[in-house]
Amino acid sequence: MASANVSPTDSGQDDDGNRRRLPGSKRRAALYVVLVGLLLFYLAPLEAGLMTAFKTTQEFQRSLPLVPPGPGGFTIEPWTVAVREMADALVNSLLLAVPATILSALLGSLAAYGLTNIDWRGQVGVVLLFVAGIFIPYQAVLIPLSRLFAIVDTASLLSFLWGLPFLQEHHANLINLIVAHTAYGIPITTLLFRGYYKTFSAEMLEAARLDGASAFRVYRRIVLPLSKPMFAVTLIYQFTQIWNDLLFALVIIPSGSGPAAVVTMALNNLTGGIIQTFNTQMAGAFVAALPTLLVYVLFGDYFARGVAGES
Repeated sequence: MASANVSPTDSGQDDDGNRRRLPGSKRRAALYVVLVGLLLFYLAPLEAGLMTAFKTTQEFQRSLPLVPPGPGGFTIEPWTVAVREMADALVNSLLLAVPATILSALLGSLAAYGLTNIDWRGQVGVVLLFVAGIFIPYQAVLIPLSRLFAIVDTASLLSFLWGLPFLQEHHANLINLIVAHTAYGIPITTLLFRGYYKTFSAEMLEAARLDGASAFRVYRRIVLPLSKPMFAVTLIYQFTQIWNDLLFALVIIPSGSGPAAVVTMALNNLTGGIIQTFNTQMAGAFVAALPTLLVYVLFGDYFARGVAGES
């Protein structure tokens, strides 16, 4: 079989056999084409969901998800229905996520300070316990949690609170969820803070101790103010995890879709029964995701500094 003669120019090589390189402008253009392609690929599901949320059911059935609604097919009814059906659940999720996030971050910071900047016997064993706690899957603690809150009747123990304004008996389920999420979040927040505190100057903390400051005073006056970037990291991480959780809520809230239902449970209830209302479900998904997006926007700068290890 005859072999084809291929010149160095045709094969993309110069006379010395080296592969030719594209000019700088062409490489930059190719890079932009790839980046725009990736951007469209990742944003396409969001665009399809947003278009679906503004379509009537008939328009959704006769058009492609990525296509904007046509004349007569635009509606905001799915958004009003989603907000009305999820309003109480949004409040419940805020009552759950905010204290659970703050508690797990604060307790994690205190534990990390005690495990990093204070010398005491047995630190290594305690650190190993925190590390092991990170790898415990949600599924492994569902039955213990269910049994725990079946034995501990929080509603009865806190019955003296239910007569106060804005407090009702179903809030006992939210308190159970706060306890569960705080306990489950402490190991990861402790390890994050511990890595951050190991970068602190030991001479700076030792100088404060030599001046007579107690361990708690050193934490409150020096360590805590320098921990803002890492607090942003842990607050965003924990808030997102707790806000989007459905598994713990299904196990700990026995009434399911009762008055203590959180936003993920309310979103699950927007299925519409026999006839699927995809437009309402998509609107509900955006409503449920809005608080987490706001948290990222508000704490984005601190989050970037914390991830970069800046103090």
